[in-house]
Amino acid sequence: MIADVIGARSSAVDVRTVVRRDGILRERVDRVCVEEPLEIRLCARGETRRVAVTMRTPGADLELAAGFVLGEAIVPNRAAIRAIRHCDDRDLSPDERGNVVTVDVRARIEASALLERHFTISSACGVCGTAGIELLRARGLRAIESDARIDGALLAQLPERMRVRQNVFDATGGLHAAALFDLDGEVLAVREDVGRHNAVDKIAGFIALRGIDSSHTALVVSGRCGYEIAQKAIAARIPIVASVSAPSSLAVELANEFGLTLAAFVRTDRWNVYSGLHRIAG
Repeated sequence: MIADVIGARSSAVDVRTVVRRDGILRERVDRVCVEEPLEIRLCARGETRRVAVTMRTPGADLELAAGFVLGEAIVPNRAAIRAIRHCDDRDLSPDERGNVVTVDVRARIEASALLERHFTISSACGVCGTAGIELLRARGLRAIESDARIDGALLAQLPERMRVRQNVFDATGGLHAAALFDLDGEVLAVREDVGRHNAVDKIAGFIALRGIDSSHTALVVSGRCGYEIAQKAIAARIPIVASVSAPSSLAVELANEFGLTLAAFVRTDRWNVYSGLHRIAG
């Protein structure tokens, strides 16, 4: 929970003195969301290498790391992950160690081979239309085959069910959110982050680390749905994605190619479906 005492700092919320103009100028204390770097490392056969550095809001860091390495195909599957841990490098301060996560992969996996494959794909000609889809196929992504169905009226309610659980947003007004629901509309997890992609990675990591069968779930995101969010949902094998705002053209193309149900502009009593209408009842 966010601290109620002004001046207190949580891992996700900090406080700052600001000058506010609302008829008169006056000084006040305001809450802001924390943004700090997270370094993700991969360790195999005693070799440790940096995979990425992302700016994120602290919280669910292990889930974020797991979701990232799986979603980006740096690690082929959950079974390849032996452990995920915050850094124990004594040369770093406690705060610095809190901003580094190491993913230990099983001995049979070569870190250098994984990273070579990842960066060869990532540094290709760019992600654009058919070329981007073919790159995903080369990474091993396949179409989602799920008989999941959700009631259309229930689908429209999911963003608000997510919204009431966005505690850090309530405190700061400054975070994106992603939520995982079952098909009866029960929330399984809500994750917040300054980066919308990080929030989705946290959900993907939640699925992977807890061994959840995601074939009958729906992902809700607080903003727009672009290519990367659609890609992450497909990698996590989530059949239904609902976004509060608009989709991008490439997200729609990706959804159609990989059997993803994509709904956007999902609000209280309405939605647009761009792909996979067969999974929405009514």
